[in-house]
Amino acid sequence: MAKAGTNGRKRSIWRGVPRWAKVCTIFGTVLMVLSGAVLVGTEVLTARYEGAVGKADLFGDQASGATPRKSDIKGPLNILLVGIDPRKPETPPLADSIMVLHVPASMDRAYLFSVPRDLYVDIPPFEKADFPGETTKLNAAMSFGSRVPGQNPDAARGFELLATTVGQVTGIERFDAGAIVNFTGFQKIVDAMGGVTMYIERDVRSEHRQPDGTHRAPNPNGEGYVGPQAVYTKGTHHLSGWQALDYVRQRYPKNGVPDADYGRQRHQQQFIKAMVGQAFSADVVTNPIKLDRVLRAAGQSLIFNGRGNSVLDFALALKDIRPNTIQMVKLPGGPVYEGKTYKGERFKPEVDDFFTALRNEQLDPFLLEHPEFQNKTK
Repeated sequence: MAKAGTNGRKRSIWRGVPRWAKVCTIFGTVLMVLSGAVLVGTEVLTARYEGAVGKADLFGDQASGATPRKSDIKGPLNILLVGIDPRKPETPPLADSIMVLHVPASMDRAYLFSVPRDLYVDIPPFEKADFPGETTKLNAAMSFGSRVPGQNPDAARGFELLATTVGQVTGIERFDAGAIVNFTGFQKIVDAMGGVTMYIERDVRSEHRQPDGTHRAPNPNGEGYVGPQAVYTKGTHHLSGWQALDYVRQRYPKNGVPDADYGRQRHQQQFIKAMVGQAFSADVVTNPIKLDRVLRAAGQSLIFNGRGNSVLDFALALKDIRPNTIQMVKLPGGPVYEGKTYKGERFKPEVDDFFTALRNEQLDPFLLEHPEFQNKTK
C-alpha cells in the first residue's frame, strides 16, 4: 500500500491514507467517513472539503433544543447511511438504499449491513409531519417524515423519522452520525476517481441503460423499457460512473439478479469495498489533482450530521480502518404476503440474534457461528 507524502509543516495527524465511511451506498461515499481524512495534506484543502459537505439537523437535535457538544469520538459507533434519488423539489424523497456502519469499541474495524428498503415495518407517529403512523415498507418513512405543510419536502426531517424507524427495527437506541447521499453525486465521485475496478459475480443485464449509457425507451405497450441493454458480464471490470450506478441498482431476476433486492444489496456492498480499496491506491492518494476532485465530489454529494462532530473528526477517529477490516454483512429475509398481495420483506428470526450481538459487542463470535451472515465481496 503506497503512502502519500504530507506537508511536514502541517499536523502529522493527517499522515496515512483514506478513511471513508460514508457509504454510502452506496454509495461511494464511504469515501467520506472511512476515508474522509484521505490524506488531507493542507489546511486549505481541509477547509475546502469540510465546507463542501452539506449539513442538516438529521436527528432533530436542534429542533428539540438539544445543543450537540463536541467530544472525543469513541466506539462503539453506529452510523446510518441513506442513499436517495434526486427528485423534483416538490416530490417527497424515498430511501433507495439504507445501510448501517457499526464500529466496535476497538475502532480498528467495521461491519456494514443493509436494511432492505422494502422491509415491512411499523413506522411510528411523527408529529412534526402530522404523520399518524403506518405499517408499510421502510423506505416510505423518509417520505412520510419529510412532509412540511405549505412547503417543499424536507429530506433532513424525513431522515429523522427513518432513523427512528431503523432504530426500532435494529434495537440501536441512538445513531452517532448520519448521512444522506444522492445517486447523481455517487456517479460524480466514481468519475472523479477515474472509474472503479471490481469483480462482477454473474452476468447482469441493465433494466435502464443501453450499452452506450443512454436511457432505454419506456415500453409503449406496458411496464418496463425497450431497446438494447447494457450487459455486465461475470469477471473483473473497470466501471465508469454511470456503469457503476447502473450496475448496483439492478434487482430483477429477469435481469440476472435471482435474489432480487438482496442481490442488489450484496452488489452495492461489493462495490463500496472495491471503491474504498481504490481510494487507498497510489493512483488517488498521491495525485493531488485527482484527490481534490474526489474529495470535492464526495463533499458536494453528501449531507452529514455528526451530532457535534464534523465529517473530518470522524475521518480521523476511524483512521485505523482499512478495506480489509470492513466486514460486509447480509441479513437474511423473505417476502410478506397478505393473501396474494405482496406487502414487503421481513427478516428471518435469527436476525434478531444478530442485532443482540451487535448491541452486546459480540459480532465476531456471532459471525463465526453464523458464516451465512458474511457477505462475499468477490
